[in-house]
Amino acid sequence: MSDDAVSELCATLLTSFLRKDQRKRGEQYLRGLLTTRGRKTTRNIAAHLGAPATEQTLHHFIADSTWNWQPLRAALAAHLERKTAVQGWVVRRMPIPKTGEHSVGVDRGFAPGQTFRGQQAFGVWHASLELSAPVDWRLVLADQWVHDHELRDRTGIPEGAGAESPQECAVAVALESARRWGPSRPVLIDLRDGDVSAAVARLSAAGVPFLLRISDTQRLSGADRAMPVFRGGPLPAQRILQLVKGVRRPVLWQDAAAGPAPRTSLAAMVPVALPDASGATRGLSLLGEWTDPSRPPSALWLTGMTRPGPGSLLRLTKLTRRVDADFARVGEETGLRDYAGRSFRGWHRHMTFASAAHAAVVLSAGGYGRGRSTELASG
Repeated sequence: MSDDAVSELCATLLTSFLRKDQRKRGEQYLRGLLTTRGRKTTRNIAAHLGAPATEQTLHHFIADSTWNWQPLRAALAAHLERKTAVQGWVVRRMPIPKTGEHSVGVDRGFAPGQTFRGQQAFGVWHASLELSAPVDWRLVLADQWVHDHELRDRTGIPEGAGAESPQECAVAVALESARRWGPSRPVLIDLRDGDVSAAVARLSAAGVPFLLRISDTQRLSGADRAMPVFRGGPLPAQRILQLVKGVRRPVLWQDAAAGPAPRTSLAAMVPVALPDASGATRGLSLLGEWTDPSRPPSALWLTGMTRPGPGSLLRLTKLTRRVDADFARVGEETGLRDYAGRSFRGWHRHMTFASAAHAAVVLSAGGYGRGRSTELASG
């Protein structure tokens, strides 16, 4: 890893710390996340640094100090904007299994294909074809963590935090990021098990461009009189795409998870409306992708963006593959799921530095450029 990249990141992120000792602890923690083997706990980091006596100071710096993590996240986001051609924000679910019950947010949860006990978090990842890194986080809080005053006090949950479903949390963290940094980037969220109408209404009201992955059974109405689905009433999204598959066109895209060789899918886009009378649920398009022309569509997306063609939008959805690949390759190793403390603020501070460590790794990897990304993104 390039030490210059780490030093530059430290200088960029830690300027909001007015005290020299906080800047020192911040750099220690970041470098510890990057070099410590195994779980990235304060104890392991202190032992790796060869100074076990610093464990208490690092623990205090993360769990009990008063510094605000938001300026660091804003600095990280701006740093990534300068370093790479960010194309979109991917909101990704991250389950964090926990055997105990005292860490903030622990509850019985559901991840794709499994039930588990632990925390659930959603991260906002700045993503391009070449790299991705998380820049913001939100923790799912169930009713018990919000309404039990003893739990709130013990873990330091702030007054403004309320109970949310995982899907509400995913949309909320996207809206938070848009409020802080401007609603200029398209947001990609997997809502196959969520309230799509509510998400569309909230994102549209905030002016945030979006691509929402939806389930095959999501009911929609055709909104183009020239299409055969216009008079059919609300139909499952998969059925709508099957009825218009004659307009499918091949789209070339790059698989971030499998190397630089381009791949081809078929794509079709059709104007639709949600079965809701509100104006926020109109002016939408359904995007379908077929990886096998003889089978039903492999992915379905709902968007309010009408200007880009289906090819550009389909390539944009592949940012989710970039994020998944980077999380598996880097995120686990930089401690994104390793916080061992119990407090709300401690969790957010750790996640901020773990995100910075992730960014340091992907930025140090090198070998990425903008030419190929631009070539595949056109058309």
